Amino acid sequence: MRHPHRLAAAALAGLLFAPVTVFAQAGSSAVRGELPAAQAGEFIGRTATVCGVVDGARFAETTEGQPTFLFMAGNFPSHRFSARIWGRDRGDFATPPEQLAGKTVCVTGDIRNANGRPEIVVRGARNLRVR
Repeated sequence: MRHPHRLAAAALAGLLFAPVTVFAQAGSSAVRGELPAAQAGEFIGRTATVCGVVDGARFAETTEGQPTFLFMAGNFPSHRFSARIWGRDRGDFATPPEQLAGKTVCVTGDIRNANGRPEIVVRGARNLRVR
C-alpha cells in the first residue's frame, strides 16, 4: 500500500535539495541566485554570483598583471574555485583584497575555465561582496 504522506515528503525533499541547475534559466547565460564555490565548475560560460569562504589569498605582485587570487572551496593548489583581481583593479578596494582570507565573500561575473578550474575575474569592488 502506498503512503501519500511519504510521497509528498519525498517530492518536497527533492525540491529542497534540488541541484542549483534547476534554478538556472533555460536559454539564459545568467544563473539566478547564489552558487556555492564548490559547484561553480558546473556553470562554466555562465554569469553568476559565487559565494564561499576565502580559504587562501595571494597577491602575485611579481607576476604579469599583478593578480590577486582568492581561493575558495579549498586552498591553493587544491581549491575548487578562484576569484582573480587584476592589479589595475586593486585600487578599487578599500583594503587589500588578500586580507579577505577567512571571510565569506560573493563574487559576480562570468565563470571561466582557468587552468582546469572555475574562476571569475572580479572587475572591481562592485563585483565583490563580503558577508
